[in-house]
Amino acid sequence: MRHARQQGMIVTTITNGFRLTQEWIERLNAAGLQGMQISIDNLEPDDISMKSLKSVEGKLELLSKHAQFKVNVNSVLGVTGERTQDVVTVAETAAKYGLQHSVGVLHDGSGTLKPLSPAQMQAYEKVTQISPSLVHSLNYWLFQKNLMNGQGNDWHCRAGARYLYVTEDGRVHWCSQQRGYPNIPLLDYTLEDIKREYHTEKGCAPTCTLSCVHQMSMFDRRRQTIADPTTKASVPQVPAAEPVS
Repeated sequence: MRHARQQGMIVTTITNGFRLTQEWIERLNAAGLQGMQISIDNLEPDDISMKSLKSVEGKLELLSKHAQFKVNVNSVLGVTGERTQDVVTVAETAAKYGLQHSVGVLHDGSGTLKPLSPAQMQAYEKVTQISPSLVHSLNYWLFQKNLMNGQGNDWHCRAGARYLYVTEDGRVHWCSQQRGYPNIPLLDYTLEDIKREYHTEKGCAPTCTLSCVHQMSMFDRRRQTIADPTTKASVPQVPAAEPVS
């Protein structure tokens, strides 16, 4: 993180927060971390996900007291009708600790989009009122408005170029939901890799719900800033996206 920040790059991290301590938060402060996202899937841990509000609320309090970077708490709409109220509770808890909140929308494993129900739409509007922010507005107009109405988005994903997702073993992947490619160690990642991935068409892009990739890719919506490499690498076939937030 420190090295990337010294190069003038934006550095954020995604974590479940389970192992956060005051010492770790202070180390992240010293390294110059700019943002952290903690995803919360439910109020109580269950067989599907342990990333519950109950599991990490104490960590949210620690972050509110010690973090010098922005903290965003993300929850998901569209899991089930019964879980709709969960996102409101998570938003209220984030606001209690002075943290930012965002909400994602879900699609199924085949990438099929289902419009949000009226109750889910109401919940979305409520959480944006609880935690009004530029992030909510940006995400809504960039991609969520279409997804919430069951429509895909026409855009060019710059994952692997403007946006690098680096896992804990130091390897670069497209994003948290499309791991396995290019799967190159960060220290071996070259300018040619960046140029190739800048132009690689991602089959998962129309139904992508990852705000960080949309936000980093928006700078190229009106113009192409990296020329096509003279030698084009073969483009991998992208499987149907798994459910993502």
